[in-house]
Amino acid sequence: MQITHFESRPPQLVQALEALAQRADSHEAAETLFDELCGITVLVAKKFTNDRTADGIQDAFQLAIGCISLGISQASIPQGKDAKLEFLIQQGAEHVFQMGFRHIKELSALPYVAFVSDFDNDAFIQQRNLKAIFMEICSADPSSNWSGDTVYANELVDRKRNQKLIDCAKWLRKHNSDGSVKDSELDANAAIAIAIIFAIAGNGQIVARTSQSAIESLIKYTREVRPDVEAGWERMLKKIPPEHQSILRERMEELKGTIIKKIYSRTKIKTVLTELQDFYAGNEQDIEYP
Repeated sequence: MQITHFESRPPQLVQALEALAQRADSHEAAETLFDELCGITVLVAKKFTNDRTADGIQDAFQLAIGCISLGISQASIPQGKDAKLEFLIQQGAEHVFQMGFRHIKELSALPYVAFVSDFDNDAFIQQRNLKAIFMEICSADPSSNWSGDTVYANELVDRKRNQKLIDCAKWLRKHNSDGSVKDSELDANAAIAIAIIFAIAGNGQIVARTSQSAIESLIKYTREVRPDVEAGWERMLKKIPPEHQSILRERMEELKGTIIKKIYSRTKIKTVLTELQDFYAGNEQDIEYP
């Protein structure tokens, strides 16, 4: 019988303080760090929790611990406790907190989803989102394991990818063959899917916005002419900047065995149209009224 090994992983700040506790001459450094942590906690309570209640102070204290820990985790220093302590003492807890919070602000500025809406620039929404991600990542119980740095790293990867999707979709919209698409809202995944689907026609046109009638015409043309999918895609890719090509190629692989296959098959056109609207074209398909 194997016994699962669980590794204790307290917040980075706690690890640094554990190293401090082992030092004989730790009194002055401990006092300085304590004063700084108290000041940070009060600041966080006033801005993000509640400085008038015990629960608010407790929440602020845990956010301060987590944010300082995030600052330590993102610094280019060795992973040992002593290295973390030296970094904390040299930089000061307040500065390390600011470093951690800067990471949170930069993360919050990246898109949570690959969708652009009119609310993205609303100051209230931005502040609400900042607070939500700050509390999600930085809340750290000093007596428990903490994974906020891992959550941050994963979230950063996801949001950077969303930004790449949005940038790609914006380029496709700007170079839409029937004229630039000006709509303030953007479903990046849908715009990319539409461009890839229409590229199978092989005419080299870039289509980032469509309609049901245009999709229906594409399906009929595809089933009659049977254009070469790969050739059509390569013709479109020649027009695309290199920084967007990897996103498009990845999506092409995803669509090739799903909706593209159905477009070429004998599946009823109405069924394909419904699937396209529900799972691919989304808000980037104009509604046509009878």
